[in-house]
Amino acid sequence: MTALPFPVVDAPDPEAEERGRKLFASGGEFLKGVVAMSGMPPADRIEVCFAGRSNVGKSSLINALTGRRSLARASNTPGRTQEINFFTLENSHYLVDLPGYGFAKAPVATVAKWQALLKSYLAGRQTLRRAFVLIDARHGVKAVDEEIMSLLDASAVTFQTVLTKADKVKDAEREQALDQTRRALARHPAAFPELIVTSSEKGWGIPTLRSVIAEIS
Repeated sequence: MTALPFPVVDAPDPEAEERGRKLFASGGEFLKGVVAMSGMPPADRIEVCFAGRSNVGKSSLINALTGRRSLARASNTPGRTQEINFFTLENSHYLVDLPGYGFAKAPVATVAKWQALLKSYLAGRQTLRRAFVLIDARHGVKAVDEEIMSLLDASAVTFQTVLTKADKVKDAEREQALDQTRRALARHPAAFPELIVTSSEKGWGIPTLRSVIAEIS
């Protein structure tokens, strides 16, 4: 039988899960919000970032990973995150929450400024090891997601796709979303070859994502 392209990553073994748990045990701390490259913190540790369409659940996912309910402010208003937000994890990692893209309720000039900052960040952070691109299980990959994936391709930043809100759809619909995502990823050379399925509300996939981040060096 032919292997499935972009399979869902296996659950971590006990040792890997424990490494992930320990990394996130401190809960993380908010460091700063950045609106220009001049405000970036020192590039002195492993860095991973989270990108996704507005209202895809980035803040909720970061909160679930860290076990802190309000570390990253969640909001039902698309486009609320207007800065690149840096969180410290132990003394070894930055978690980076990127501005939501698509359907942001903001002036065109403001959106253009965010996009320019995003491009500069992706191209200019040598310590950025991986981007996690979040895809809503209810909607699959949209045109704006393809845009960020292409930007990551051009920036030579490896990205791994994380399906969010997986508890909000039936099993068959989730499989359809995964299949549609796989077809989209086949067009992007920077795509990491494994997917992660999560639900921040139910805790699905959170230990897996923690262990994946802990293994990045």
